[in-house]
Amino acid sequence: MDVSTAIKSNRSVRKFTDQPVPRDDIERIVNAGRLSGSAKNRQPWRFVVVTARDTLQALSECGPWCTHLAGAAFAVVMVVKDLTDPPTLTTPFDLGRASQNMILAAWDLGIGSCMATVYEPQRARVALGVPDDRAVPWAISFGYPHPDADPRNRPPRKEGRRSFDEVASSETWNENE
Repeated sequence: MDVSTAIKSNRSVRKFTDQPVPRDDIERIVNAGRLSGSAKNRQPWRFVVVTARDTLQALSECGPWCTHLAGAAFAVVMVVKDLTDPPTLTTPFDLGRASQNMILAAWDLGIGSCMATVYEPQRARVALGVPDDRAVPWAISFGYPHPDADPRNRPPRKEGRRSFDEVASSETWNENE
């Protein structure tokens, strides 16, 4: 699938089939994140790939919007040194770039995904054996979309996204543009 089609057709998937994702596809998806650009090529991330059902369940309890992790074929958990230290102000942006690469690479393979904000990072650290000096801000669930939740079975988006003119100005700020 070309990038433009992937961007236009991808939607968050929170309900998955029981079908496992082949290890080669998992590695292809994670590699897309690894190859992402980052500020000053710092590559601030470590990715923890989780396929164990009990660990996915534990991660699903790390915040109110993490529940979809329990039903995923696998998850990728973002781990970084720090999110608040001034030299690493670009880390959230860098993680977003890596995440989007993984999400689009997965979608190209017919694998759905959804971001999860980890509101209880200590619980996630314990579940994954991550040291206390590391931040665990986000995770992504991945799996084959359940037919009831498959974006390919939904009509194309007609609303929900603001128009180009509502979000972009030319040359200078113009709220009315």
